[in-house]
Amino acid sequence: MVGYDPDSPGVVLSPEEAALAGSAAGMVTRALISPLDVIKIRFQLQIEQVSWRSRQGKYWGLWQATRCIMTEEGLPAFWKGHTPAQLLSVCYGAVQFASFEALTELVHKKTSYKSQTPGVHFICGGLAACSATVACQPLDTLRTRFAAQGEPKMYRNLRHAVATMFRTEGPFTFYRGLTPTLVAVFPYAGMQFFFYNILKKLLEPQDTKSKGGLHSLISGSCAGVISKTITYPFDLIKKRLQVGGFEEARMKFGQVQTYHGFADCVVRIGREEGPRGFFKGLSPSLLKAALSTGFTFFWYEFFINAIVSLKSS
Repeated sequence: MVGYDPDSPGVVLSPEEAALAGSAAGMVTRALISPLDVIKIRFQLQIEQVSWRSRQGKYWGLWQATRCIMTEEGLPAFWKGHTPAQLLSVCYGAVQFASFEALTELVHKKTSYKSQTPGVHFICGGLAACSATVACQPLDTLRTRFAAQGEPKMYRNLRHAVATMFRTEGPFTFYRGLTPTLVAVFPYAGMQFFFYNILKKLLEPQDTKSKGGLHSLISGSCAGVISKTITYPFDLIKKRLQVGGFEEARMKFGQVQTYHGFADCVVRIGREEGPRGFFKGLSPSLLKAALSTGFTFFWYEFFINAIVSLKSS
């Protein structure tokens, strides 16, 4: 069961145990969904319309982008930025789930609300994700830069990227896009936990003890798709802002824009690309959200059950 459950006193987790399970779940999930993440980022950063009909930009659709990246950059390109992405996933999963377990326990013990209600999961899930976002934003920016660069590479490795960005753009460049990220991540993560809570209860009988498995995978996948669709424009804006100062490495992919903050980015995308511009890359993003959220909850419950079994034995 995700979150503090007073009806299962033997399954109460310490923050360290929740962090361990969350980081392990993030690590396994990231390795599986990295190719979709790379394609999604390429779509989000393309100024030209992503469409089979117009074919103005470098990428027109999911399969065409896959073939193009494979032909020009090879199979390893789908795991570009995998080192910072893995660090991001491990760090994010640890902070998010440890915070979520602690917050739901706090709410149950200090207020009149029950910890396993969807509303509590929405608030605690959103706050936990905001904590994880602030802690991990520099890694997210690095992951985006690595996934966005083509050939020849602008950054040779993680150390070179950190040193170059710090020297040429200053320390605050690692927090580019933080405002739209926080605006989006609270409702996005909150809805993930909210819908996961509801769907899991619908799929499992009232008197059945949660054991994860297929129900976790289905519930998590559906929760991920619903949440991502609603909050997707903020994710796209964040990616556009994160590659500011990175224009040279983006030239070969088509038009390049420089935005002066969150409001300027919103106005210019709306004016130059239209409403559909805010949903570029939605198809691979939804596929990624379904797999990512489903696998995250699946593996989290899997590792939680493994930890509980080891403790009881």
